[in-house]
Amino acid sequence: METIASPTPEPSTATVARDRARVRYAVLGAAGLVAGIWLAWLGAWLLGWDLDDLGIRPRDAHGLIGILTAPFVHASFAHLMSNTLPLGLLAALTLYAYPRATRLALPCIWLVSGLGVWLWARPSVHVGISGITHGLMFFLFVMGLLRRDRLGVAIALLVFFLYGGMVLTVLPREPEVSFEYHLFGALAGLASALAAFRLDPLPPRKRYSWEEEEQEENAQASADSVADDLDAPARWHGPRPRRYGGDNIVPFPPRREDGPTLH
Repeated sequence: METIASPTPEPSTATVARDRARVRYAVLGAAGLVAGIWLAWLGAWLLGWDLDDLGIRPRDAHGLIGILTAPFVHASFAHLMSNTLPLGLLAALTLYAYPRATRLALPCIWLVSGLGVWLWARPSVHVGISGITHGLMFFLFVMGLLRRDRLGVAIALLVFFLYGGMVLTVLPREPEVSFEYHLFGALAGLASALAAFRLDPLPPRKRYSWEEEEQEENAQASADSVADDLDAPARWHGPRPRRYGGDNIVPFPPRREDGPTLH
């Protein structure tokens, strides 16, 4: 029976060094995203800018720029705070577990969610990075289901336990909340997971002592079975010829000379 999650090998100096590099890469990448949304909000607050012009205005040519800029815009400090922790945690887990797939998934979630809002959302100004966080949550959860390795399954369970409520926010609930951004972000995360779940290699599988013993026992049993088949006596050797004198001769019936022959 196939295992659901492959165990990781015993850590060595090289694997620990690579793991530390991946952790550093994930933390710095997630911190960069969090710093970006905070710097945008602080700059607008200190300079008195109106950031609504950087949001997505559905089906308005001037609102196309919001596909790139709307995730950095937040309507209030409370809105910014509510998105900071999910963004940092989900981005760090994504970059750590799937560094190759993230290079495809993050731009896809960013652009597809914004484009979906611009094409089909309600006439309003849509801002915030919650569409990206929804996409990352769905991406991590589906990746764990598709890959079924130990790390992927653990992360999928963790993000669903922490942010499983995002499944409900893709439906219209509050008029001030852009459920369209959540919905298209979730769909983009799902599509990214289906397209990129094979990009990162699976962790090598550790072999336990009991598995090696079982393999040796199976190999020995197979060898013994072959030896028994070779040593088994033959059960039938065909018809035995009569022995006349010193040679093996098959006798034929005598020829009759008293009757006519036909030619």
